[in-house]
Amino acid sequence: MKSQFRHVALIGKYQAQGSRSALEDIAQFLHAQGCDVSIERDTANNTGLTGYPMLDVSAIGRDCDLALVVGGDGTMLGFGRRLAQFGVPLIGINQGRLGFITDIAFEDYQSTLEPMLHGSYEEDARAMMQAEVMRDGRCVFGATAMNDVVVNRGATSGMVELRVEVDGRFVANQRADGLIIASATGSTAYALSAGGPLLHPSIAGWVLVPIAPHTLSNRPIVLSDKGEIAIEIVASRDASANFDMQSLATLLQGDRIVVRRSEHQVRFLHPKGWSYFDTLRKKLHWNEGVA
Repeated sequence: MKSQFRHVALIGKYQAQGSRSALEDIAQFLHAQGCDVSIERDTANNTGLTGYPMLDVSAIGRDCDLALVVGGDGTMLGFGRRLAQFGVPLIGINQGRLGFITDIAFEDYQSTLEPMLHGSYEEDARAMMQAEVMRDGRCVFGATAMNDVVVNRGATSGMVELRVEVDGRFVANQRADGLIIASATGSTAYALSAGGPLLHPSIAGWVLVPIAPHTLSNRPIVLSDKGEIAIEIVASRDASANFDMQSLATLLQGDRIVVRRSEHQVRFLHPKGWSYFDTLRKKLHWNEGVA
């Protein structure tokens, strides 16, 4: 039976030990399933896998039916953001640690991938955030985030004071070490460690989580992702904003970080029968010690 996906791009975390042999094994497996295989350009250059065509991200978006990401959640986040605009679905094979969104164990990839390649899978669309740093009425920095947008105090400065607005309505001034705006996907990341709630991926919402707030009544709040959140720097000597911990903007007093829902979504494919609750149970070690 021929694969539903004619042309598959293979993307790897090439810094990981043993990544070349893992990618080579997967490429051979895909080829045996009847797929044309291409390697993402940086992955190929950094692993020396030269036996397959090399494609950059734009070419993958234009030419491929599926992207297979081998690595951890950070690798998936980076390429998920870049491929979302093309609508290419992604499957994650976990060679990292937690693996909330790269959910196929490497040792199980053949038995798990084979039925998926032939159409037996669950599709899971994840919303992203589009953020801009506005200064004196103009955008000085823009980025897309899949997990979170974080405004932080500097390493040597005290608390930041932030003015928070939702859809143009004043919410509160907050003094804290920072503030996190997290998507449902990002609710299992930094927001969780800061005391935020878990959001099921089907919820069209964001969670706003203060980091070490000066007033303990400042609590996390869940908001609709259909609106706009604005955070203004009221007072800070050394604040910054980052987007999925991979893009960074240095902020000045009066800067506004404006966050809206992106027009693009990331398409994840999971094995048939996949459940978000199975992932939470496994990754957060729920039920351990229960007979």
